[in-house]
Parts: sequence; structure tokens; C-alpha cells
Amino acid sequence: MALPNELSVSELKAWLDDPTRPAPVLLDVRNHDEWQWVRMTKATLIPLGELEDRHDELDAHKGQPVVVYCHHGVRSLYGAEYLRELGHDATSLSGGIDAWSVQIDPTLERY
Repeated sequence: MALPNELSVSELKAWLDDPTRPAPVLLDVRNHDEWQWVRMTKATLIPLGELEDRHDELDAHKGQPVVVYCHHGVRSLYGAEYLRELGHDATSLSGGIDAWSVQIDPTLERY
């Protein structure tokens, strides 16, 4: 069950498949080595440890929904909370890319 300010992978899949809804910005807050291993299509990488210094890279997306993800959904909770404090409409992906690879896209490698 997703917490407040979390989105399940099935909810994100339905959103991405809905042509009537604008797609969210997908923000990956994992580390560079994890990004090299596997990533979601059309995602942007800003590791959580760099988010405070690089958050302005997302300013062009203010007003658009941002879905933050990581490996299992813990770092993304912190990233989404930080972005909400800065005025972004940010939500964390519950279960992260691991849940996405199990429930939605089994072609993505798990680690």
C-alpha cells in the first residue's frame, strides 16, 4: 500500500498509458552506477546526494508533476519531500525501479 505522496507502479503505468494526461517528469535519484545498470525510459538522473545542489535543473518543470524513483522507494521519498518544499508537485514511486521491473516491465534487469 502506498503512503501519502506515493504512487504505486500500477498507478504510474496507467498514468503513462493515458493519452489524455500529460506525462510526468520521471526523476531518478539513484547513484550514477545504478543508472548505468538500468533505468526507466525518459528519466532524468539527479542522484539524491546531488539534489540540493542541482534542484534548479528542474525549475523548468515547475507546475508539472514529478515522479521521483530510486531502487526500492526510500531515497525517492526524501527526494520528493525536498522537491515539494521547493514548490514542485513531486510524488515518490512506491517500490522504486525494482517494483517496476517485477510488476510492469520484466525486461529491466534487477539488482
